[in-house]
Amino acid sequence: MKLKNRIKSKKLYEECLKVIPSGVNSPARSFSEVNTCPLVIDSAKGDLIFDVDGNSYIDFCGAWGSLIFGHCPDFVVQETIKQVKLGTSFGTVTPFEEKIARLIVETYKSVDKVRFVSSGTEATMTAIRIARGYTGKKLIVKFSGNYHGHNDCLLMESGSSASDLDVTATSSGIPVEVISNTISLDYNNLSQLETFFDSEKSDQIAAVIIEPIAGNMGLIPAEKEFLSQLRYFCTKKESLLIFDEVITGFRASLEGAQGLYDIYPDITCFGKIIGGGFPAAAVGGKEQIMDVLAPKGKVFQAGTLSGNPVAMRAGYITLKALLLDGIYEELESKTKAFLKPIQEFIIEKDLLITINQIGSMFTIFFGSKNIRNKIDLNHLNNKLFKQFFLFMLEKGIYFPQSPYETSFVSIAHEEKSLLKTSEAILNFLKINYE
Repeated sequence: MKLKNRIKSKKLYEECLKVIPSGVNSPARSFSEVNTCPLVIDSAKGDLIFDVDGNSYIDFCGAWGSLIFGHCPDFVVQETIKQVKLGTSFGTVTPFEEKIARLIVETYKSVDKVRFVSSGTEATMTAIRIARGYTGKKLIVKFSGNYHGHNDCLLMESGSSASDLDVTATSSGIPVEVISNTISLDYNNLSQLETFFDSEKSDQIAAVIIEPIAGNMGLIPAEKEFLSQLRYFCTKKESLLIFDEVITGFRASLEGAQGLYDIYPDITCFGKIIGGGFPAAAVGGKEQIMDVLAPKGKVFQAGTLSGNPVAMRAGYITLKALLLDGIYEELESKTKAFLKPIQEFIIEKDLLITINQIGSMFTIFFGSKNIRNKIDLNHLNNKLFKQFFLFMLEKGIYFPQSPYETSFVSIAHEEKSLLKTSEAILNFLKINYE
């Protein structure tokens, strides 16, 4: 299928460039890595998005993993409309805050209480502040290639659309002093982890923050032994372990990555899915830890739109639907079936390609057979990825436009859409490898 021209999209993007830096409100939307005009989306439904020129695309980005039921599921839309008619923001307590908080607490055994915020960045920023306030220590450990939002102290050696920036502080405008209390270690490097926790410096650690399944350098799961030892060391050193499950919470499984690994953190950061398509995130943990937050405790956090009633209602109805039997089995079954012929072709032809897949999340890595951490990303064939992205876009299939991102399958993805995509990927591989 040939796309229609994108004249309207290009014109609108040119207008955006005049009033918005780089024409986008998040770097990952710019399509700079693939040297083409960004998609300018007008509407969406199910597994399809539609641009302003009338082109349709099968969507494997899903608002970066937020839309587990696809675009505009009727049951979420209906609840949202009800809430909009009642009011969109009150700046005070609302009924659905309690409902969704209770659902999260009852689902995640590591969580007794949650505090809602509006973005994943706010959630990780709050988690760090809680950890420092609770432990009285100052050092934070993160892992190279993990991305925890754009708060200053964590924006070093980051993943996602920050991967191509400076490797020390992953942004200009961050003084060295701000990241001087942040240490970045290699993901899945057990010997380095053990050496660090044997050092005197490890006694000063307030928290270790990690994506237990990394989704911002492509999909890279932590190895269980690595994660288990990290849990052990944090307990031994009386440091808090923070799981950034902004992507994986209610996505990797009902109980996120921690449920899959049966390894539990002290603090969990949630986002994306818990907003049901609206801006919402949260930080949760055990009662004695969470109660350091003001006004009961001395750790300050606040937000005008935190616990926004529209987001809370949409999120609650979404999470409630995820409790139904068979949802995660269906997601994984769809994803595995869709990827199976591609995996078989890669093995048959002994191609230098890796597909990492967990549940409904996957990444196709061109140029390597084994991806364990950020160092391995140096071997990727980004030129081939660019060709792949543009080839798929021309076929009316939208993947995240960076080789360092994760793709997602939703409940709304239809069999015909998955078959079309699988055939298109195989066609691309045959053109480039046969």
